[in-house]
Amino acid sequence: MYLQELQLQHFRNYTAANLRFGQGINVLLGENAQGKTNLLEAIYVLALTRSHRTANDHDLVNWQTKTAKISGRVVKAAGTVPLELTFSRQGKRAKVNHLEQARLSQYVGQLNVILFAPEDLAIVKGAPTVRRRFMDMEFGQMNPRYLYNLSQYRTLLKQRNRYLKDLQHKQKKDLLFLSVLSDQLAAYGAEIIAARLGMLKKLEHWAQVIHGEISQGREELTFHYATQVPDDQLTDPQTICAALTALYQKQQEKELYQGTTLVGPHRDDLHFQVNGKNVQTFGSQGQQRTTALSVKLAEIDLMKEETGEYPVLLLDDVLSELDDARQTHLLTAIQDKVQTFITTTSLSGITRQLIKDPTIFQITDGQVVADGDKGSGGATKED
Repeated sequence: MYLQELQLQHFRNYTAANLRFGQGINVLLGENAQGKTNLLEAIYVLALTRSHRTANDHDLVNWQTKTAKISGRVVKAAGTVPLELTFSRQGKRAKVNHLEQARLSQYVGQLNVILFAPEDLAIVKGAPTVRRRFMDMEFGQMNPRYLYNLSQYRTLLKQRNRYLKDLQHKQKKDLLFLSVLSDQLAAYGAEIIAARLGMLKKLEHWAQVIHGEISQGREELTFHYATQVPDDQLTDPQTICAALTALYQKQQEKELYQGTTLVGPHRDDLHFQVNGKNVQTFGSQGQQRTTALSVKLAEIDLMKEETGEYPVLLLDDVLSELDDARQTHLLTAIQDKVQTFITTTSLSGITRQLIKDPTIFQITDGQVVADGDKGSGGATKED
């Protein structure tokens, strides 16, 4: 899988852009605040219909206009797929093969991407919400069923939390409807937890191989999924569902007092361990960076295993955050394997030595010029 073409209209600081990319490594070169990350963000949004930098779609639209459009052509084993996203005050519209999709879950997965940026080190040392978001974004690309269950779960969770808050203000509490919501939430929550466990087991396998190579066999990386469901009941969705239902009953009085749902996958976490020790708490900065790099590179192989296609890799200024050894391992691992987009301010040093035949785009103030194509193929910006 690779992104052959990308067109932008009024996206961020790009008034118009029409770009054609190489199948290997594409370097987005330029000084800071010129639009490199915006271009990388556009590819991410084209894949997932949402940004990794903002929760507000209005931020994606150029401030001078009311509508933004991202479109592209994805080449897959089965053929070429045109994709299109339009953002306006009425919301966003997604098209696959020029046909509008009724649900965004039908769109996601047409272009699979993995983003690795400096802030992704927070996967290891950040808050649990960061790791939950990581699992949901990545597994959702690979598994449409996971994405559907997650959407249903979030809708029910909001409804249940609202009802819990309502009950706080009532003398006579009708717990029958709460029980109905609990049963529904447990069913979707169980599917999410079961899917996470299955995908994490596969991701752990790939990450262990990579971590062992980077650490030269001195370290072993393992995962632990932290949930309130007892370990001996993490067997199948039906058993997990029964366990969640029991936990809701056990926590009911506390939930009524606090007005929020205290049990479920929205409260779970993912722990990384190196040689049996929690790397979030006890790991060195080097071990934390190696863990984050191993997990990100493992995603490439996992996506290939799950979807049959390698994803597109987005590296946003991450090379500057890695030492020479980790940078070398990263660039060696992706060379001739996946289409990659790298943002950087310089191609000097180890980067130039390891990147073989890159396609280079020079970016200046929202305008893009392809290397060797000074007069065309780039982006234009209106006055």
